[in-house]
Formats: sequence, structure tokens, C-alpha cells
Amino acid sequence: MHQVGTHDIREFRELKESLRNSNPVDVAERLESMDDHQAILLFRMLPKDTAAEVFAYLSRDMQEGIVNAIQDYEITHIIDDLFLDDAVDFIEEMPAGVVKRVLNNLPKDKRNLINHLLKYPDDSVGSIMTIEYVDLKEFLTVEQTFARIRRDGVDKETIYTCYVIDAQRRLLGAVSAKKLLLSSPDDKIGDIMDRDILSVRTNENVETLANDFRKYGLLAMPVVDNENRLVGIVTVDDILDVVEEVATEDFEIMAALSPSDEPYLKTSIWVLIKNRLPWLIILMLIGTIAGIILHSFEAAIAAIPALVAFVPMLMNTGGAGGSQSSTLVIRGLALGEVTLGDILSVLWKEMRIAFICGFALAVVNFIRVVIMYSSEELDFSVALLGVSVSIALWITVFLAKIVGCTLPLLAKRLKLDPAVMAAPVITTIVDASSLLVFFGIARAVFGV
Repeated sequence: MHQVGTHDIREFRELKESLRNSNPVDVAERLESMDDHQAILLFRMLPKDTAAEVFAYLSRDMQEGIVNAIQDYEITHIIDDLFLDDAVDFIEEMPAGVVKRVLNNLPKDKRNLINHLLKYPDDSVGSIMTIEYVDLKEFLTVEQTFARIRRDGVDKETIYTCYVIDAQRRLLGAVSAKKLLLSSPDDKIGDIMDRDILSVRTNENVETLANDFRKYGLLAMPVVDNENRLVGIVTVDDILDVVEEVATEDFEIMAALSPSDEPYLKTSIWVLIKNRLPWLIILMLIGTIAGIILHSFEAAIAAIPALVAFVPMLMNTGGAGGSQSSTLVIRGLALGEVTLGDILSVLWKEMRIAFICGFALAVVNFIRVVIMYSSEELDFSVALLGVSVSIALWITVFLAKIVGCTLPLLAKRLKLDPAVMAAPVITTIVDASSLLVFFGIARAVFGV
């Protein structure tokens, strides 16, 4: 067992003093760099309020280790001091045994609130909202409002925007801290509040909400139920977490990986294999289509073996062209810049891009073929070979860009993640198409 001496305690106390005024994020990073025993010892030496803030920024493994190492009353203090949305996030990630122990040691009112928030679907606004906000009534004066904020604001996630409700808790408007500071102490909240405000319902998708935050530059947004009653707010820090999760998930899907919430170094190889192998098997099986197509053109390949040398170039160029289009369309869909109603505009734009890019590539490729093969003795015209390959390349690029821009939109229409129709899937489709086009043209031109 690790023994802690007087010298170690003194060092920890000095470290505690140095971290007292540090940012909680920096303290959490410092704890993560220590071994578990040292990190838990230092954490228990932190002031109660600081400990709760630091706890919110620790990794899930470190949080679980701390909960398992401390007493029940310490758990109560930490979770009770967390903002409600952070407490819900923690509980969602923990094993059942830890969750049971945490909930059993919470006050009944907070336990009921957490259980209520846990009922919302993971991708809904309700799952990330917090109920810790400042609400006001229309009849309050600015002076009375400041008194209320000073009394209750310390436990609220934000006081920069306060929300005005009626007796039935229906949302009427909002007033900012700036507006309050610039108003007379006797002004009524109902006279200075902004009645034209954005709100979101609990069952809406968090990705849509993230787009609204970006579009309107929001710091917080009120959450209402179907009767327009204020039930919570979502703050920008929660939206940043959503954006990071969505971007990571899309990146993994585009790379033919099943999404995972665990950090790479803390994920077992068997989980990584499970996330990767199914996609590799699917793409391998789809890839056999290219082999079937090549087999069907064996006669053309036997007559003109030089044709095979151009297959990798056609497939790679087509795949790259399709990925370019799909990446931009997927990004546009994620940011709300492109909608399903824009499909004809997107198609027309990509067709023009594909026509010009394909033509430029075809010209460069024709010159390359003539230069490379003009010194060789071939049984056929080098010019015909160049024309065949260049026309096939032009058509391949055109098809690739059309496929690349339409498949993500089709996925969106079918309520699938557009990232599914990313590089691996599009490349596989384009590969098969490019082979059919190339050997079809070669067979027609050379009569093989």
C-alpha cells in the first residue's frame, strides 16, 4: 500500500494553496496528470465549492474513481453543488452501481429533478438543458430584480440573461444584464424586456439547436414545453459539447468507423475491432463488384493489356472528385447552409464544376498519354488510347461529383446521417462506375 509521509502532505498542502486561485479546468488537468492515489488525495483537500467545479471537468474514469474512494457525505456535497446539467451528464456515463450510490445520497428534490431530466432522449434538447436560471415577473422593478439576482444568482448557471414568465410560467420575454444596468432602478421589467425572443422545445434535436446558436450568436436559449411554459435553458458551453460530439461522430462515420464515446487510448482493442470490422467487411464485399466488372472485360484486357495501367488513376481521381463534393454538401447540411429544397441548385452547381474540372483533367491526361506512349511500339493508335482514357476520365469525374453531391441529400431525405454517404461508400460506387465507363468506351473504340 502506498504510504504518505509528512513531507508528501506538506507538498500537497502547498500545491493546494497554489491551485486555490487557479482555473478549475487547469486544476482538473493537473489531477489527470497524477496517479489515482495522489489525484484523489489532492481532490479531497480542495475547498468544497472548488471541488465541485473541478469535478465537472474531470474525465469519466477519474470521476468514477473519486466517487468510489470518498465517503457518502462527500458525494452529496459534490453532486449537490454541480449544475444540474453537469450532474445529469455524469450520471448518464456512470455504471449502474455508481449511479445508485450517488442518487441514494442526494436530497429528494434534486434526485427527482435528475430523474426527470434523464427521461429525455439523448439527442433531444431536454437532455442537455438546465433548470438553474433566473426567472422574473413583469411587475418587478429593476431594483427589485437586482436584489433577486444577488439573492439567487450564485446558484444559477447564468445571470447574463433573465427570463420573464407569467403566473402559469409561460414565457413572455427576456432581459439582459446590460439592459438592466442601463435602465432606471424604478423601471418595470415588463417595460424594458425583449418580447421577441427565440425559444426551443424540449423534444427538438440538439443539432438543430446548435445551428441556431451559431446563426444568431446566442449565449443561452430558453426551453419551453408544448404549452410555452419555461422549463429550462441551454447555455453555449453545453452547445459546444454537442458540436464536438457531432463533429467527432461524423468524422468517424466518414472514415468508416462506428462512433465511440470513449477516448482512443482508453478504448480496448476489441471495442475498436468491433467498431471497424463490420464496415471493412461491408466495403470489402461491395468492392468485389469492381472485380466482377474487371472479370467481365477480360477479353478487352487480354487484347490491350495497357488498359489496366489506367484503372488506378481513374478510380482514384473519381473517388477524390466524389469526396470533394460530398464533404462540402455534408458540411452545408450540418451548418444549415444547404437544405433538401436546394437539391436542384446543388446539382446544377456541381454539374458545371464537374464539366469544367473533367474537361481540364481530360486534356492534361491526353497530353500525358501521348507523351508517355509515343515512344513505344503499340498495336493501336496512341491518340485513340489517349482519347479513350480521357473521355472515360471526363465522364468518371462528372458522375463522381453528381453522386457525391446527391447521396448525402438522399440520406438526409431518408432521415439517415448524411455522413454515412461519405468517402468509403461514394468511392466504392464511383469505382464500379468508372470501370464500366472506361472498358465500355475502350471496347467501342478498339472493337475488342
